[in-house]
Amino acid sequence: MDWHLFIKTCSFSRIPPSTLLSSVLSSPPRPPLLLPLPNPYTQGPKQKQQQQVAVDIMSEPKDTKMPGGDPAKIEAYTTENDHTAGLDHDAKISSFKQDAIDAEQAEFNMGVLEAVRLYPMASMWAFIMSTTIIMESYCVFLMGAFVAMDEFKDRFGVTDKDGLPQIEASWQSALQVGGPLGAIIGVCIAGPITSRIGYRWATILGLMLLNAFIFVFYFANSLALMFVSQLLEGVPWGIFIANAPAYCSEIVPMRLRAPATQMLQMFWALGAIIVGGVCYVYESERNSSAWKVPIALQWMFPTPLAILLYIAPESPWWLVRKGRLEEAAVALGRLGRKSAVTNTSESVAMMRRTIDLEKTEKEPSYAELFKGTDRYRTLIVCGVYAAQNLTGNLIANQAVYFFRQAGIDSQLAFALGLITSALQAVFVMLSWILTTYLGRRTIYVWGSLINVVFLVALGVAGSVGKSTAASLAMASLGLIVSVGFTLGPAPASWVIIAETSAIRLRPLTTGIGRAAYYVVNIPCIFLSTYMLNSTGVDLGGRCGYVWGATGFVCFVMAFIWIPEMKGRSVREIDILFRRKVPARQWKKTVVDINDDE
Repeated sequence: MDWHLFIKTCSFSRIPPSTLLSSVLSSPPRPPLLLPLPNPYTQGPKQKQQQQVAVDIMSEPKDTKMPGGDPAKIEAYTTENDHTAGLDHDAKISSFKQDAIDAEQAEFNMGVLEAVRLYPMASMWAFIMSTTIIMESYCVFLMGAFVAMDEFKDRFGVTDKDGLPQIEASWQSALQVGGPLGAIIGVCIAGPITSRIGYRWATILGLMLLNAFIFVFYFANSLALMFVSQLLEGVPWGIFIANAPAYCSEIVPMRLRAPATQMLQMFWALGAIIVGGVCYVYESERNSSAWKVPIALQWMFPTPLAILLYIAPESPWWLVRKGRLEEAAVALGRLGRKSAVTNTSESVAMMRRTIDLEKTEKEPSYAELFKGTDRYRTLIVCGVYAAQNLTGNLIANQAVYFFRQAGIDSQLAFALGLITSALQAVFVMLSWILTTYLGRRTIYVWGSLINVVFLVALGVAGSVGKSTAASLAMASLGLIVSVGFTLGPAPASWVIIAETSAIRLRPLTTGIGRAAYYVVNIPCIFLSTYMLNSTGVDLGGRCGYVWGATGFVCFVMAFIWIPEMKGRSVREIDILFRRKVPARQWKKTVVDINDDE
């Protein structure tokens, strides 16, 4: 029996309850009314509309009165109201989807320059978040410069077979792996922290930790303490590198995803430029200021960045994932000009529609990264990150030391290191154009192959014997490899990493991907150091053969498995992964604007 109907009817009718009860009991049973339930984890416009329909159905009609008397009339009245509510529900859902389609279509129709003009603040906040990568870059290149610095070697080194001071290969490797070891911890905690408190607050936390850990580095008076300081500093690095590409890709329009994420590589090069300039000036000092001043300069970054990120908007995608739709609309309004964000509800609807494709009531977990199609996406991110260590990146990171081992004197080696870093910054900006118009897969795959060719050429130059010409050839090819890496594989990899992961799992995916980078990076640092160090195997330029071989393997794997995501919305990328479209077929596959799956 429908007791709800019976009670409502009693309140509107003068029929005695006993008579009405017998009429209701004799009528055929009505099917239960199924009402949509809200999703407690991700509640968006669609769910709110459904809840409002449920409230309308269950609440008292405002403009009409339920007829009294005849039970047949009561039944007819209720049926008509149910039908009207159903039509209203369908209309609202249709309107929600149309808003999402309109917003997505607007992004497709937007050109690159138009996107920059309409969303200048999005570009600015992406620029600021990308700046956090300078901290890791600065310290990585700083340790590479210290082991080539005469005063540092005199203070902490030993005498090699030629009677010259040298940092032992074991300590040299330890100093350079300390940061990556700490960063593994950082990227593992970054995902859960960011999923809970957001990109801004997680990054601010990392900046404050870095401020404290720099003290340990500055006052370190032994290689062991320096190793500990690098281990500690690595933790906030991991938070920065996990959050920056995800945040940048989420706050800018589709056409700006490539340059926004590639800024990370530019700031990596900028960190190297700052180190090169500082060490070039202080390298000739004959006291502890030769290395203490460069360490102290790390303090110029964290506090100003923390203040800027405090006033920055949170990622609207993160806010939508949390069901904070009004805040997401406000954040969207802060990212563009008033003329571009007149209808933020459409953009929120687009985000809600995309997130509904990944809909689940569970909190994101690392286990999900290796289930279903997310496993393929996670492996792409991990592979692209790890490959950075295998295609010439370590030569770029140890450029000054490489030049010294190639026979270049100290002052010229630091000058060449500075020139290399400056050229890297220029080539990264050139890669913005190439990746935006030619595509991510094209630049990454064929850039990797070109790098392999130059690495093999470096090996040949190192095999012809010791001479001035051979030293200059190795130095030149080392510079070309370092610069070429920042034109092709390096900047394109940041875009691929940011675009491949599912929105809901993005903080976890970028974190685990960077962890894969460090897991490969640590043994590669030991290998690279022993190949170059005179207390190791002293291969010199012949290390090009080793990196050329690993780089070729990376090229083949990228050719087979990395898809082209240029010009694809987040929804389209989700759908293509769900359909398991082969990587080389993505460019030709059409996804209809109305598809939801």
